[in-house]
Order: sequence, then C-alpha cells, then structure tokens
Amino acid sequence: MFTRDATNRLSLVAAGRGRRQTAQSNRETDMIEQKLLEILCCPETKQDIHLVDQSVVEAVNKKIDAGTVTNRGGEPVKEKIDGGLLREDRKFLYPIREDIPIMLIDEAIPFDGFSV
Repeated sequence: MFTRDATNRLSLVAAGRGRRQTAQSNRETDMIEQKLLEILCCPETKQDIHLVDQSVVEAVNKKIDAGTVTNRGGEPVKEKIDGGLLREDRKFLYPIREDIPIMLIDEAIPFDGFSV
C-alpha cells in the first residue's frame, strides 16, 4: 500500500515516461522536473537527494563499461546511466535511465568510488 506522498511520486515519474531530450545543455535540468526533485527522497533514510553533474555520470559509466560497478543488492551494473540522484550523505547514487529515477534501495550504486 502506498501513502499519498508515494502515490504522487509514482504519478510524477509515470508522467515523465516517453520524454526524450534533444539539447545537451538542457538535458540535466529537463531530465528530472524540479517539482519531482523537490519531493523525491532516499527511500531508505528519507534524506534529500540531488542531481549529479554530467562529469560524475561519465565517471560512473566508465566504471560500468569496465565491469567494476555493483549495486547495493550485490548485482553487477551492466546498463549505463543517463543521470544520477545522490543521497545527501553521499553514500549512494540512485540511477536515472530514460528520464526515470530508479529509486529502489537494491539498485542504488555505492558512491564511495566516485567524487563530485
């Protein structure tokens, strides 16, 4: 059962499906609507999250290509990310793929090997 807050979050995520970005300069800001960023939080700790810079995304994708990234569930991460939402304590990065934030605890990527 979802709380009203969780239902609103899911609705906002679902509303963003199918959107594609064409301009690189607007990619990060358009990828996740500001309203969605304001209500999203870490599903485990409820800490705030923020969108990481493209340089961090590139560093993560480089390690994904090298096969050295595992998610919190212990599974290797094989699919590149389009963006990431970093937890306030900087311990975990929630991936964004096709404009959809993956806010599942086991899908979070430990952030200790990356910098912002």
